[in-house]
Amino acid sequence: MTSFSAKPVHTVVFIVFPDVKLLDLSGALQVFEDANSVCAANYETAILALEPGPVKTDTAVSISADAIAQWPGGSIDTLIVAGGVGTRAASIDKTLIAEVRRLAATSARVASICTGAYVLAAAGLLDHRRCVTHWESCAHLQKRFLQVNVDPDPIYVRDDNVWTSAGVTAGIDMALAMVADDHGRAFALALARSLVAYMMRPGGQSQFSPVLDQQASDAGGRFEALHTWIIDNLGNDLRVERLAEQANMSARNFARVYASETGSSPARAVERFRVEAARRLLEDTSLPVTTIADRCGFNDDERLRRAMLRAIALSPNDYRKHFGTASKAAG
Repeated sequence: MTSFSAKPVHTVVFIVFPDVKLLDLSGALQVFEDANSVCAANYETAILALEPGPVKTDTAVSISADAIAQWPGGSIDTLIVAGGVGTRAASIDKTLIAEVRRLAATSARVASICTGAYVLAAAGLLDHRRCVTHWESCAHLQKRFLQVNVDPDPIYVRDDNVWTSAGVTAGIDMALAMVADDHGRAFALALARSLVAYMMRPGGQSQFSPVLDQQASDAGGRFEALHTWIIDNLGNDLRVERLAEQANMSARNFARVYASETGSSPARAVERFRVEAARRLLEDTSLPVTTIADRCGFNDDERLRRAMLRAIALSPNDYRKHFGTASKAAG
C-alpha cells in the first residue's frame, strides 16, 4: 500500500443555497474527505450558506450549513460554489454575491461546479476568463455575462487560480485534479482507485458526444440523413461539394443553409464526426494511429493529431493512454 506523510491543513469551503444540486456538493466533498481517510491528506471542509441550519437540495435530502457571516475569517485554500436549479436565483442575490466576492478575495483557489459558474460570474470572478458550465447552460451564461469566455466543450477548465467544471460528475474530476495539483499524481491515483473513479479525466475531455451534439443542433432533422451518410463514409471525400451533392443542393446554398440550421460549418461538422470515430477506435482497438487516421478520413496521423488537439486538447497517443481499453484488456 502506498504511504503518504502528513500534509499541512488545506481549507476547502463549499457555498450552497436553496435547491442546490446534492451531487454537485457531495461528489466533490467526498473526494476531499476520502483524501483524508485514504491518503492521509489534511483537508478541512466546511459548508456555508447565508442562513445557518438545514438547506434544501434538489432531492429529499437537506444539508446542514453554517452561516457565511460567521466564518471566522482568514485565508481559504479552496472556495467552491456548487450548482443546481437554485443557482440563477442565487446569482441575483446581492448579499450572497457580496459574501462570495469577500471570501474569494482571501482564497488561493476559487471554483464552481456546474451552474455554480453563474454565481462566480455575477461576482465578477470570471471576467475575461475562460470557463465552462453544464452544456445546457453555456449559451445562456455567455449571453448573460458578455465579459466571460465560455467554452462549452471541456469537462473542467483551469484559468490561473479559477477553476470551473461542467455538469455534476465533472465536479468529481475537477476535485481529483485539484488533489493532484496539491499532492501529486500518485496521491490522486490512490484516491481515485479508492473511489473506483477514472484517474482524472483530462480537463480537455469533451462533456458530450459531438455526434449527439450535431444531431441535437439540427432540431428540425433536415440533415439527419446526411449526418448518417457522413458517418458511414468518413474515409471518403467529404468536401462541401460532395456533401451538397448528397443533399441535392448547390454547394453555395448548402453551406449557407447548413450553417443556419446547425450553427456549424460543414467542414467543422465533418471534422467533429471524424474525431468522434477516431476516439472510438482509439478506445476500443489496438489499430495503429496511422490506420485510424486513414479510416476516419484524415489521410495522415498528423492531421488527426491536430484535429484532436483542437477538439479535446489531447493527442491520439495521450487519448489512448487515458481511455484505451483494448490494450488493458489484452494485458
